Amino acid sequence: MKVSIQRLHNLTGHRSSIYALAAAGPEGMFFSAGGDGITALWDVNHPHEGTMLANIPAPIYALHHWQPGQLLVIGHNFEGIQVIDWQNKRKAGSLAFTTAAIFDLQSHGETLFAGSSDGVLTAIHLPSLTVKKQIKLSDKSLRCLSINTATGELAAGYSDGFIRIFNLETLQLKHQFAAHGLSVFTVRYTPSQAYLLSAGRDARLKAWEVKSQYTCAGEVTAHMYAINHVEFSPDKKHFVTCSLDKTIKVWELPTLTLLKVIDRARHGGHGNSVNRLLWLNNPNCLISASDDRTLSVWKIEVNPGA
Repeated sequence: MKVSIQRLHNLTGHRSSIYALAAAGPEGMFFSAGGDGITALWDVNHPHEGTMLANIPAPIYALHHWQPGQLLVIGHNFEGIQVIDWQNKRKAGSLAFTTAAIFDLQSHGETLFAGSSDGVLTAIHLPSLTVKKQIKLSDKSLRCLSINTATGELAAGYSDGFIRIFNLETLQLKHQFAAHGLSVFTVRYTPSQAYLLSAGRDARLKAWEVKSQYTCAGEVTAHMYAINHVEFSPDKKHFVTCSLDKTIKVWELPTLTLLKVIDRARHGGHGNSVNRLLWLNNPNCLISASDDRTLSVWKIEVNPGA
């Protein structure tokens, strides 16, 4: 199997580490944010024309595009969330519900879920910007969230190494298990929703089978250092991981077979930790965000017959 890698663009403008990415909806458009408090809008078809949407006096670790309302939700590390009408470039609202850092944001219907550094899971009614429920099951950070619409479940990864599975509607705890020896930095349900992938500070990548109450279906030592994020390809056959070890790796689903390593020496990759990934559908390209203050746009082609 041959995997070809081409770096199409290197985007600059952020003044600090970049931690968050989100697709904007229109073809080729996406958002980025990071330690400089700036949220920017980019278009891969016009890669050197980034637009600043917001400037917050605190680092930003989480972005979420709520497509029903065409609103961008920004999670920062003071006071909660800010909501941007990004098409009209204006503030649409805000909600102060925590002084902790917000590490992840996901939505289902009109409900936004936020995971924060104080270990609290917060459910927010987005149209009214009101808190519906808050749940604290750990004193350690809640680092990542993922939604399974097929089973009606919300997976949450914590810095105590546990993954906790909640009922998506009631937030009743259904399962909890020690998944990693150290912090869980990313949880992602596969496109089929049959498995949950997890990874984190221990550099291990694990697959959990949903129908068997999250028994471990496979695991590999995937990177040299902490794994920050997992993202799936539009064709649902592959996924990528990124790491503190400065690399991006391309894998096959569902076998966890490594296909390619993207690094600085061979591909002009990042010079510092790669923190976040976003694989756009149209055009088919991967966006990576790094501590080196840059965004890279990659073209990845997998030829099964080669």
